[in-house]
Amino acid sequence: MTTDYKRLGKRGSYRLGRLRAQGIKVAAPPVPFRPSFARRIRRGPASGWLLGLLLGVATIAGGTVIGWWFVPFAAGLACGLANRIGGWRTRVALPAVVAMAVAGWGVPLLWRTLDGQPYGAVARVIAALGGLPASETAGITATLLVAVIQAVVGYWLGRAATPRPADE
Repeated sequence: MTTDYKRLGKRGSYRLGRLRAQGIKVAAPPVPFRPSFARRIRRGPASGWLLGLLLGVATIAGGTVIGWWFVPFAAGLACGLANRIGGWRTRVALPAVVAMAVAGWGVPLLWRTLDGQPYGAVARVIAALGGLPASETAGITATLLVAVIQAVVGYWLGRAATPRPADE
C-alpha cells in the first residue's frame, strides 16, 4: 500500500500514456464558432412554384366568378402549407401570395369591366358607402385589399399549422 502512495502524481503511474497506443485518437481542437444566418434548405424548382401560383390565380379567379369571396384565404392557406414543405423564404413567398391574390381578384374584375358590365359604378357606390372617396379606383382598391388580407392571413395560418423540420 505504501507503494501506491509513492506513485500518486507521477508521470506514467496511471497508464494514461498508453491509450494512444491502443488506437484512440487525440481529440482535435475545437473549431472556432462562425455565426451564419443563412439556412441551408433545399427548395423546390421555381417552375413548380410558378405553376402553383398560376393555379392559385386561376382558383381565386374561378371563385370570384361564382361568388365565393373566401377563396383567397383558402389559396393562401394552401400556399402556406406548401411553402413549409418547399422551403421558400417568407420574404420571397409572401409577395408572391400577394400578387396571386391581386391577380386572382383583379383579372375577373377587369375582364367584366372591359366587357361592359357596370362594375365601375358598383365599386363607386361601395366606396361611398364604406366612407371612402366615391371613385371606382377606391372601391376596386378596397376590394383587392380585402383579397390580399385574406391571402396573407391564410398563408400565415398555413405556415403556423405546419411543423418545422427537425433540423431547424
